[in-house]
Amino acid sequence: MQNNLALRMRPKTIDQVIGQQHLVGQGKIIRRMVEANMLSSMILYGPPGIGKTSIASAIAGTTKYAFRTFNATTDSKKRLQEIAEEAKFSGGLVLLLDEIHRLDKTKQDFLLPLLENGNISMIGATTENPFFSVTPAIRSRVQIFELEPLSNEDVKKAISTALSDKERGFDFEVKLDDKALDFIATATNGDLRSAFNSLDLAVMSTQADQDGSRHISLDIVENSLQRSYITMDKDGDGHYDVLSALQKSIRGSDVNASLHYAARLIEAGDLPSLARRLTVIAYEDIGLANPEAQIHTVTALEAAKQIGFPEARILIANVVIDLALSPKSNSAYEAMDKAIADLHKSGNLPIPRHLRDGHYAGSKELGNAQDYKYPHAYPEKWVKQQYLPDKLVGKNYFQPNETGKYERALGANKDRIDKLSQ
Repeated sequence: MQNNLALRMRPKTIDQVIGQQHLVGQGKIIRRMVEANMLSSMILYGPPGIGKTSIASAIAGTTKYAFRTFNATTDSKKRLQEIAEEAKFSGGLVLLLDEIHRLDKTKQDFLLPLLENGNISMIGATTENPFFSVTPAIRSRVQIFELEPLSNEDVKKAISTALSDKERGFDFEVKLDDKALDFIATATNGDLRSAFNSLDLAVMSTQADQDGSRHISLDIVENSLQRSYITMDKDGDGHYDVLSALQKSIRGSDVNASLHYAARLIEAGDLPSLARRLTVIAYEDIGLANPEAQIHTVTALEAAKQIGFPEARILIANVVIDLALSPKSNSAYEAMDKAIADLHKSGNLPIPRHLRDGHYAGSKELGNAQDYKYPHAYPEKWVKQQYLPDKLVGKNYFQPNETGKYERALGANKDRIDKLSQ
């Protein structure tokens, strides 16, 4: 039985790696290690399907070393011992250690001397941040590199390569419609393994035409992935309509509608757009009424990007519910827009002399920083002095809302300072 497309397209040299040019591009660290034949053990971390196994395979292929794989969860210590024995006599071996964050203590203890003697160049792969999930003993013996998510263009390039490479791809002609290509790249959310598997299923389940070629339309790909192009088209109106409806539903505190539109984006596999929009909502619509929701949002979405779908939906559900039911305020957003509007009208007005930098030679002669009053030197950590440029004195940009305890406290402090300033 023929290997699946993802396995067939696994790169054999560094030049065949898709994406990750910050590591394998010309003059970059992993390429330099390979070209100098000075491999050191490393850990590669990032979301699934973005090139961890590919880079390990490419390193082995470029250096002509044997390539072996080991799964920390499912493979036994005996398997690791067999690989170590092989490494003694092979003159060098590249070992891909998958799910390295799950390596138990007995396997760790056996592995550590192998990392020291240099017979094995270990490439650990994990979706978890190794600074938190991998033991210090291993971390201290390896280089750690973070992989970047693949763009839609990276995925399209890989698919186009698979269609044109008759040796590794398909040994017959495949005609893939442009919309079908866009759909695969978008729906698989930067997971190249998933993209190859989706294409493979679509092609191999399609009947050949009379000339032996296979025509893959959007309908075929939609049916293969059991998803709709309507919610996947990142450049189409429908996509932006869903994002808009999500933000307006959260702004309107309708938690059910918010979850509905978030679900549509989750089913579309569009984590980057969803994460970006939710972050904007946290600061634009919830704002100072509930700053803790912003911290929660940013932390949860960073974790969601690390673990990817389907598990990321759990974190997103928490964020969406929190934002929808939080008190709302756009006072900070409006205050900044007012300040920017005045800047456009007035230009860069002269900064009051006492606020200017007084550290460089000659600043005193110019009168800079003279008569500046240091607020910390005063009892209430406040002292009356001018901060705005002359033309803007009296401007009042920030108008606090009363929707949250935190913003009410900010408003009360502003009122106190305003009275003292009079």
